[in-house]
Amino acid sequence: MDLTDLAPLAFFEGPNGHHVAYRYLSGSRPALVFLPGYMSDMRGGKAQAVLAHAAAQGRACLLLDYSGCGQSEGTFAEGTLTRWRDEVVALIRALGLPRVILCGSSMGGWLMLLVAQTLPERVAALVGIAPAPDFTTWGLSAGQQEELADGHVIYEENPYGIELTPTHPGFWADGQDNRQLESPIDFEGPVRLLHGQRDDDVPWDVSLRLAAALRSADVQVTLIKDGDHRLSRAEDITLLLRTIDDLVVTAA
Repeated sequence: MDLTDLAPLAFFEGPNGHHVAYRYLSGSRPALVFLPGYMSDMRGGKAQAVLAHAAAQGRACLLLDYSGCGQSEGTFAEGTLTRWRDEVVALIRALGLPRVILCGSSMGGWLMLLVAQTLPERVAALVGIAPAPDFTTWGLSAGQQEELADGHVIYEENPYGIELTPTHPGFWADGQDNRQLESPIDFEGPVRLLHGQRDDDVPWDVSLRLAAALRSADVQVTLIKDGDHRLSRAEDITLLLRTIDDLVVTAA
C-alpha cells in the first residue's frame, strides 16, 4: 500500500495561524516523530523510511513540514527554531500523543532538544542524525554573523542543489537565543546520536559535545567512519531503523 494511503496528507492550524502540513499514522506508542533538517521536509528519504518502518510494525508515526517549508503555509524567511518548536509541540498535543520518540535530522536534531525540554512528560527518547545544535554559532564565520546582526541575509553554496542556501537575520538571532551546548541540557531519557565522520556540514565532534552536555546518563554516540552528512545510504537507513527499534524497547 502507498504510504500516502496509510498516512494521508492533513493540515493543522499552527499557533502562528499557518496551516502546517503533516501525515499521521496511528498505531502503538510511543509514536515516532521525525523532524527534518534546514530547508527540508517530510518527503525526504529518511522520513519516508521511518514512516514505512512504523507502518510495518504497527507503530504510530508523525511526519510534518515546518511553516514555510514543503507543503505548509508561510514563508521560509519568517521561520525560526522557536516558531517551528511551537508548531511541533502544538501538533503533538493536538493529536493527543502521550509518549513520543523524537528523531531529528541535522537542524531537526537541534529542534528535538527544544521540543524535549518543552514536553518533558511526553518525550520518551531522542535519536539525532548528524544533529546540528548551535550551528548559528559554530557554522558561521565572525564576518557572516556580523552581517546577520546588521540585518542582512547571507547566502551560501548548496551542495544538494543549484539554489544558494539563505540564512535570515531572524533565524540567526533566534538560534543564538536557543543555544544548547554551552550549559547542561535538561533531558534525562535515552539518547542515540548517529554521525558520519565524512560529514562536511556538521563536524562529528558536535555529537560528542552534545553527549557531554546532556544530563542523561543513557547517551550513546555512533560514528560512521565513511558516512556523510545525509546518512541516506541503505546501510545508514538500516542503522537508523535498528537504533529506533532498540530505543522503542528501552523507552517502553
